[in-house]
Amino acid sequence: MAEEIEFIIDQAQVDKRVDKFLAEQNEELSRTYIQKLIGKKNVTVNGREEKSSYSLQLNDKVKLMVPEPEQIDLKPEEIPLEIIYEDSDIIVINKQPDLVIHPSPGHESGTLVNALLYHCDNLSGISGKIRPGIVHRLDKDTSGVLVVAKNDQAHLNLSEQFKDRETKKIYLTLVEGNVQYNKGKIDAAIGRDPKDRKKMTVTKYNSKKAVSRFEVLKRFGDYTWVEVKLETGRTHQIRVHMDYLDNPIVGDQTYGYNKQNLKVDRQMLHAYRLGFTHPTKNEWMEFEAELPVDMKEVLNDLEG
Repeated sequence: MAEEIEFIIDQAQVDKRVDKFLAEQNEELSRTYIQKLIGKKNVTVNGREEKSSYSLQLNDKVKLMVPEPEQIDLKPEEIPLEIIYEDSDIIVINKQPDLVIHPSPGHESGTLVNALLYHCDNLSGISGKIRPGIVHRLDKDTSGVLVVAKNDQAHLNLSEQFKDRETKKIYLTLVEGNVQYNKGKIDAAIGRDPKDRKKMTVTKYNSKKAVSRFEVLKRFGDYTWVEVKLETGRTHQIRVHMDYLDNPIVGDQTYGYNKQNLKVDRQMLHAYRLGFTHPTKNEWMEFEAELPVDMKEVLNDLEG
């Protein structure tokens, strides 16, 4: 079914190109795909058709009509995967940064699913044709440990564990500023930001309970290295909660300060440890994912 989305432009978005702005609102729609939609007259600004290069003005009303998704022909692709563990039921990987989890308009190939189809003979089909085996997700620019189901039984079991908060999820992140407390609990409900569809925010309206626990591992003056344990699994939860503390994640183009003091190309967030009960062996298992090169280099620079 086609979806119509409306945005009201605020001061922070003034002078942005309309194609860039719309691509930022949904990471699953590429800028190229947005430009195609503009060319097909699926985008209006204040009721008028505009070019992709149109510069947004304060209080502009932008409407985007996203057509019903076309059937994507999934193809196996030989994309390198760092496999931590694998058996007949599950595969656990250390996802590299800049890897989209599953295909979507504008990202029909080059995804984790394409890589998995090349590596595995079978993946569960519960999540649909374009998301085989996908039990949980990491943002495109978040690295780290992720489990994939190879069959429907494993998928159902793991999905229940995530839903019932029976898994262990621990992240490592570098944040802006000197975090005030050495450890703490953030209990702040998260919902969709009414002004920006791509963003989530701490709010009491149309929100869901979100709890994160954090502990400072090291301080670098203007930056802090932090471990975060998730008790719930809301969209962008750590990114939103750290911003709520006024310590946004370094390199986070959505919630961060967008400072350029450190040379980073993505948010410095890594899913370090994942624990769950094996879906058929009924044994508790925990897996750790080594830090990617870019995060190691940033930490080494700060140490120096």
